[in-house]
Amino acid sequence: MTETIRCWLVEREYDDKGLVTLTYATPDGESVYRRELAASAASGVTAAKELSPDQLEAVSDEETRERYATEVDRTADRYDPDDPI
Repeated sequence: MTETIRCWLVEREYDDKGLVTLTYATPDGESVYRRELAASAASGVTAAKELSPDQLEAVSDEETRERYATEVDRTADRYDPDDPI
């Protein structure tokens, strides 16, 4: 069985081309997963995703790691992992 890590939605950015970038972070804010999709497809977004470690990239900036860790706490307190957000 493949090891997975629960990552929580910490950021959602929209661009002028109608795309949205979703950022999911590990609870410590050290790693992230980013996914870009059409804004119209963003309706099924859930509060958390189970991801394999090879899908994650490191967050190099300490301030960003701290912000992501704070956002993970906030999101996890308010939502269940499968809740639409």
